[in-house]
Amino acid sequence: MAVLQMQRISICGLKKDRKAILEKIQSLGIMEMNQVAEDEQGFEKMDTLNARISFEKKAQTAEQALAVLDIYAPKKKSIFASLEGKPEIEKSKFNQAMDRKDEIIKNAAQILKKERSIAETKGNILKLENQIEMLDPWLNLDVPMNFKGTKKTTLILGTVTPDVTTDMLYEKLAQEEQLEGVEIQTVYADKDVVSLAVLCMNTEAQAVEDVLRTFGFARPSRLTHWIPAKKVEMLETKIRMLEEQIVETENVIAGYADAREELEIISDYFRMRAGKYEVLGTLPQSERTFFISGYVPEKAVPVVKKAIGEKFDCVLDIEELKEEEEPPVILENNAFSDSVEGVLESFGLPKKGEIDPTTVMSFFYVFFFGMMLSDAGYGALVALACFIVLKKFPRMSKSMHKSIKMFMFCGVSTMVWGILFGGYFGNVVDIVSQTFFGKTVTIPALWFAPLDNPMKLLIYSVGFGLVHLFVGLGMKGYMELKEGKILDFFCDVVLWYIFLAGLILLLIPTDIFASLAQTEIVFSPFMSTLSKVLAIGGAVGIILMSGRDNKNPALRIALGAYDLYNVTGWLSDALSYSRLLALGLATGVIASVVNQMGSMFGKSAVGVIGFVLVFLIGHTLNLAINILGAYVHTNRLQFVEFFGKFYEGGGKSFEPFKADTHYVDIKEEK
Repeated sequence: MAVLQMQRISICGLKKDRKAILEKIQSLGIMEMNQVAEDEQGFEKMDTLNARISFEKKAQTAEQALAVLDIYAPKKKSIFASLEGKPEIEKSKFNQAMDRKDEIIKNAAQILKKERSIAETKGNILKLENQIEMLDPWLNLDVPMNFKGTKKTTLILGTVTPDVTTDMLYEKLAQEEQLEGVEIQTVYADKDVVSLAVLCMNTEAQAVEDVLRTFGFARPSRLTHWIPAKKVEMLETKIRMLEEQIVETENVIAGYADAREELEIISDYFRMRAGKYEVLGTLPQSERTFFISGYVPEKAVPVVKKAIGEKFDCVLDIEELKEEEEPPVILENNAFSDSVEGVLESFGLPKKGEIDPTTVMSFFYVFFFGMMLSDAGYGALVALACFIVLKKFPRMSKSMHKSIKMFMFCGVSTMVWGILFGGYFGNVVDIVSQTFFGKTVTIPALWFAPLDNPMKLLIYSVGFGLVHLFVGLGMKGYMELKEGKILDFFCDVVLWYIFLAGLILLLIPTDIFASLAQTEIVFSPFMSTLSKVLAIGGAVGIILMSGRDNKNPALRIALGAYDLYNVTGWLSDALSYSRLLALGLATGVIASVVNQMGSMFGKSAVGVIGFVLVFLIGHTLNLAINILGAYVHTNRLQFVEFFGKFYEGGGKSFEPFKADTHYVDIKEEK
């Protein structure tokens, strides 16, 4: 349970060693840059923007080429690829790729060029397909579309809507213009359009077209000097040729599949260089020297001294942090507690002066999670699955490793609670023995069965919750004692302990508690008197001391009375732990219902198959739903009830200057 002590380290070195020192710091990955000498006279910053943009552009080129390869030469990945982590390569292999970086980037550019060629070809195919679609209504026309007619006749092509018939056109032509030497032929018709070929005398062509336009007649937007069917055949041939060209280009791209690893390495290389130049642009530099400053964990200072101070001609200055300085935060916990650091980080890291609550929280987190899921069968499955994943995928990301380890511990806790409550995939032992063997066999609960005595579980749930809340209040007291605030510790912690202890002792002998606990507890006269003294004394102390910073007596008492009213918050917080009962019962009830549904198929071969299917599907869904429920509500009990008593958070996470690679990890040579 610790926040690592940070120290500021400053390095002043020769400019000729600048690159080597930066690369060494980057490879160590233990220093967060935080320059303080920006305004020193004689120092100025180097403009690295153009270089950084160039490196980022090359890294992006390699990434885009990798994305293209994933399309045309996909890499086979297992369903557990997200757990495998980044592969580790030798430094010599990285250096080999670095020596060929220009050639590799050219290959990446070629891949992108080929991909653009495919896109252009596909665009041309789309244009040709649009032309075919436009010619489709004219496929039955046996003359070229731009055929204008003979010496004495004119051919007019166009379309009308399906509600216009040739009889209507003939009638209109005869009535209005007395145009009788007109031949109208339907070339194509569907529910949307009708294509017409109209043949008339040259002298009447304009008049005929004017009449046709009154019916919405429209000429085609594009004409061809080929017969439509022939033109379509030519276009389809051209499309096939372009498709073959695409296949050839795709094969060329797929041929770069062996270059995937080099592209990944070089992408990380240029990303690292961009990061280095970004830092380089923040360094104060003179004509011959440069200056670096940042935060390093106190225990890592000897590493920096050995790696840089002993190997380069430079000056290292180690400083303690100033009072107003807010350093970044690194948590350090034991193997069990560090698994829940991600839960704490999602709420907020400790700010300066706060303690790291991870160790205390980890115990309660695993305890409550197991109590909510509370089935030995489910717990064994979760713990075993997580254990196998941790062993099989040792290179998974650090955050993923912590999360899987946390669920493994939660699985163990669930298994323990399941044994205490007698839950083994619900009541599967009872149902199977009764249905298929005709004799009921029950594995008794080591403690008690919640389904048989839910009120007992409710009492224990609230009791465990009060312990959780009291520990949170105790941690507040610990921080106040650590800061030397003795009066605050007494007024804000001790008085509340006294008051709450008195209220709890007053509640225990009452009929309300007896009805819930199903047992009657009678206190001796001394205990009864003590409970009243504690409750009254604590209440009076809170009223008098909560507003102690205010000099006005009336306002001071009013503030104290308002603070005492916060006891209702304690009541709601304590009742929040009834969710331990609710989720624990939900897991058991749903599991029992699933088992009962499976047994409905009866004692037969079909019944066995039906039971197995229902068992697998039902318990998988129940496990998934209740793991999610246990995770969410356990987080809530920590964030709202526990942290609400003492913890604020708001610290900044430690972000060291390191080799931030996406695809590979580089194995440093010893």
